[in-house]
Parts: sequence; structure tokens; C-alpha cells
Amino acid sequence: MLVAAAVCPCPPLLVPEVASGAAPELAAARDACADAVGVLAASRPDLLVVVGSAEQEGTATYPQGARGSFEGFGADFATFLGTDATPRPGVPGSAAERELPPSLAVGAWLLSRARWADARVEGLRVGEQLAGEQCAREGGKLAARAERVALLVLGDGSACRTLKAPGYLDERAEGFDAAAARALGAADTAALAALDGRLAYELKAAGRAPWQVLAGAAEGAGLGGRLLYEDAPYGVGYFVAVWS
Repeated sequence: MLVAAAVCPCPPLLVPEVASGAAPELAAARDACADAVGVLAASRPDLLVVVGSAEQEGTATYPQGARGSFEGFGADFATFLGTDATPRPGVPGSAAERELPPSLAVGAWLLSRARWADARVEGLRVGEQLAGEQCAREGGKLAARAERVALLVLGDGSACRTLKAPGYLDERAEGFDAAAARALGAADTAALAALDGRLAYELKAAGRAPWQVLAGAAEGAGLGGRLLYEDAPYGVGYFVAVWS
């Protein structure tokens, strides 16, 4: 049963070694993410699943210890899923067969930053275009994995909020993000499930599928929500929320 969830954005720029001189610009988001991970620890889960999207189709799972790298973003920096030690530059590879996608690598970094040691950790990658019904089914399966399950859900809102945004300006983006923020802050599973997958894809909102996995996992759990952070630096919608 799902007992808690934290929703965080997943730009690699959250990692100071990647952001370099721009690191202070996301300090508030970083702090909110730390608070959200603290809520997960306080929930005393038996299992924590880190859920994030990727461009690949379908789903894939990752074991505790799976390696994530930020080399593709200009930083000689790696992290491991579910370790309780702060990662170091130049860390050798782990036993994992597949490297974590960027969204899960950011989640692994958030956990390592918090020195997570409160429950075993696994990862779930969901395709950005995975249908909402499939996302809900995946969430339901996650919630049934243990008596006390927590989720760390990684995903960004639209990337079309300004002219300089990665997806340029789209007038629909602000409304989409506002609806997502309301749903995340209120733990409104029905509103999350109702997010339009096609519109989300057009707006480059990679968080839609992970959020709908969360909606499926939380169905009937009776959790309340709080929105800890909402902003659109670089023209991309970022949200931090906790459900407990």
C-alpha cells in the first residue's frame, strides 16, 4: 500500500556539479526536494520505488545499486540508486546491467544527498508516451509490492513556458502546468489521471507519465498533498510536492 510520495523535478541542473556556476538558481528547488525526501523517510516504508520517464517506449526496472552518470551533461560524476553515501567523481561502474536514464539518475542523486538508508530502493522507468491507463496499472502494481510503499516521482512540467524555453513558447503550457500543480498539491488522483497525454507530449511535459503512475498507486490510499515548490526557470515547469 502506498503510504507516502514525493514529486520532484528532474533536470540534471539540480546536481551542482552539472549546473556549475548556475547552481544557485535552483537552490530553492534543491532545498524543497530535500524536504520532500525527508517526508519519505518519515513514512517508514518497506520499499521505495523511484519512478521517472525516458524517451524509450514501455517500462523497465532497475535494482538497488544501479549506476547513473552525468557525463553526457558535461560532468565527470556518477551516482548509484539507493546508496547512503555521497557519490564521488570518477566512481567505477556498478553491477547493474543498464545505466539509469537521466530522470532516475537525478532521483538517485537526491537520495544519496539525503544519505538514504531507510528502506530498499528500486527504480522504474516509464516511457514518456505510455498511455494513462497503462501508467495507472503500473502504479497499482507498485502499491501492492509491499505493506508500506513510498514513491519518489521524477518529472518536469511543460518545456514551453517562454520564448527561450527548450520547446519555445506555447500558450497552452501555462494552463497545463497550472492544472498539474493543482492536482499534485491536492493529491487529486482523478485530475492527474485526466491529464491529456497527447497535449503533454506536444508541450514536452515529461512528468505526465510518472505522475499518472503515482495516481494509480495512490488510488484509494486516502493521502493528502502539499505543494512545496512551483516555478518555471528556463521556461520549464518544475514542481515539488509531498503526499502522505
